[in-house]
Amino acid sequence: MPNRLAGSTSPYLLQHADNPVDWWEWGPEAFAEARRRDVPLLVSTGYAACHWCHVMAHESFEDPATAEQMNRDFVCVKVDREERPDVDAVHMEATTALTGQGGWPMTTFCTPEGRIFYAGTYFPPTPHPQRPSFPQVLTAVAQAWRERREEVERSGAGIAGALGERGVQLPAGAAAPGAERLVHAVRVLAAEEDREHGGFGGAPKFPPSMVLEFLLRHAARTGSVGAIQLAQRTLRAMAAGGIHDQVAGGFARYAVDAAWVVPHFEKMLYDNALLARAYLHAWRLTRAPLFRRVAGSTCDWLLAELRTPQGAFASSLDADTPVPGPDGAVHAHEGATYVWTPDQLVDVLGPDDGAWAAELLRVTAGGTFEHGTSTLQLGRDVDSGPDAGRWARVRPLLAAARARRPQPTRDDKVVAAWNGLAIAALAEAGVLLARPDLLDTARTAAAHVVQVHLEGTADGWLRRASRDGVVGEPAGVLEDHGDLAEGLLALHAATGERRWFDVARRLCDAVLEHFAAPGGGFYDVAAHRADPGLLAARGGGSRPQDPTDGATPSGWSAAAGALLTLGRLTGEARYGEAAEAALAVVDALAERAPRFAGWGLAVAEALLGVPAEVAVVGAAGDPAADALHAVALAGTAPGLVVTRGEPGGAEPALLRDRGLVGGAAAAYVCRGFVCEAPVTQPAALAAAVGARLD
Repeated sequence: MPNRLAGSTSPYLLQHADNPVDWWEWGPEAFAEARRRDVPLLVSTGYAACHWCHVMAHESFEDPATAEQMNRDFVCVKVDREERPDVDAVHMEATTALTGQGGWPMTTFCTPEGRIFYAGTYFPPTPHPQRPSFPQVLTAVAQAWRERREEVERSGAGIAGALGERGVQLPAGAAAPGAERLVHAVRVLAAEEDREHGGFGGAPKFPPSMVLEFLLRHAARTGSVGAIQLAQRTLRAMAAGGIHDQVAGGFARYAVDAAWVVPHFEKMLYDNALLARAYLHAWRLTRAPLFRRVAGSTCDWLLAELRTPQGAFASSLDADTPVPGPDGAVHAHEGATYVWTPDQLVDVLGPDDGAWAAELLRVTAGGTFEHGTSTLQLGRDVDSGPDAGRWARVRPLLAAARARRPQPTRDDKVVAAWNGLAIAALAEAGVLLARPDLLDTARTAAAHVVQVHLEGTADGWLRRASRDGVVGEPAGVLEDHGDLAEGLLALHAATGERRWFDVARRLCDAVLEHFAAPGGGFYDVAAHRADPGLLAARGGGSRPQDPTDGATPSGWSAAAGALLTLGRLTGEARYGEAAEAALAVVDALAERAPRFAGWGLAVAEALLGVPAEVAVVGAAGDPAADALHAVALAGTAPGLVVTRGEPGGAEPALLRDRGLVGGAAAAYVCRGFVCEAPVTQPAALAAAVGARLD
């Protein structure tokens, strides 16, 4: 019989709806049941595209004997970390504190009040030399609960107290990073670079999209050759590597090796949105054809693979491909959709093109992946020279053949924050690449998310996730407000449409009212939306705060970036002051660990960027106004905000009192609302904002 997950809106939870485990969703009912039965909660956290989550599910959660043990001794709770980032964050705090490492699947045990007393990640079904089996863990925890209750309670209280002390304490006099600190951050990053393969650190290697954004902004502001070369080496290495889908576009979550050869094959919305924007901005700064191609193909992949019927964007494609086996059963194989052998290339392309493609794409007889298969890597430039035309002819043939293979499943949950990142990338790409289809897609996605996740909710509070047009209950957290506001402000800049500005201001006002922390910075969850079980896990009243950037911009830095932009559009000091105060924590991160503060550093570059504001005034559809608007959006000055409207416009305030010049469309270039003489020629505007017209 299906368990309680059968009615969930989360595709990850639905994957477990037929488990013999009597799963509960996270919520007060599960805690009440644990109190009634006087047993601990077993909380299993993962996400739909997670390979090792699938492995543990098959080994343990689908096993009747293991499920019987779980059901007997625990109230078992299944959490989608993407739908409940607040639960994931607090339980990951405890897991890393107790074990020194984190990851998914995450397995935590807590008291009926929510205090965590034991934690781990993946547990195998049988003992390994360095890791107990999952049944052994279940037995030991249940026995400790029955026989050493006071010890368990003390442990949970101690962990809760320690987590409760983990807040962000900004030192007196702390300020946003200045120019010297940002130069220092570039030096630290250069010292940590893998000069042979690009990127930072060793394996596993993740795309450093937000660090790249910082480096590109730093190069644009300062002219630093070192910063742009540092960014370009990583951008080029990733674009050529197996982490990049050479056939269909888009990037995998990370590479398991240092040379970007073998990806962990899940493909996430947030990675691809951030990377599309990074490659787009690299092209805007350098005009390198490779960067334009990758930006465009990544956007194309988003539309082809992640766009939902409602026009928003799904969360991910799975790491595994379900493949029917000889026994008729379906087995999950990681990467089965994507890898090739030389013979397969010949079968699709013929002997000449097949051999050429194998050499170009580094597909070898021995293989670079598993079972003699290879990932695809580009060994030469295909944007110019003798290989360009041949690759343009061959690639669609490979794509068509691959489309006939079994495909990975899709997590079609729509997450507000990640859609905000996608809206920003598509809006900018639509203008910079002269792709009106991308801009229209950004509009459609924004309209859906705003209507379903915000305006259509009963209380008008932003919700985190939806599926098939039905919004879920989990509340939007700080990153949802910050990233969605970022996307809507980028869409306003690209279109001049006031609606997106108005909603972004509403979201930023909610940030200041419900997420602001005393002394500057933010909490990750709103006070009136804080979960009692999570408050108990952190000592009874402390909301989590995490200003470090991980796979996505932290809510802290995302909010700072949106607030800074909004302040420059409105002239209201409260927005800019909140952003600048929040950036004080980035100063300390820039000194010690700039790899984990990429978006915060990018926002700090925006704070120092000059000029700061451009208002384009002209009639809708006026070609002269369109030309000025396009040049403004091509500006490379970090933090440059752009708005457009007709003469006499009232909102944003940057448009007020701006008129035509001699009856012609004009652009006003300003800093703190103090403007230079308006210009009417694109070349003059390009010089002012650092835009290239070639």
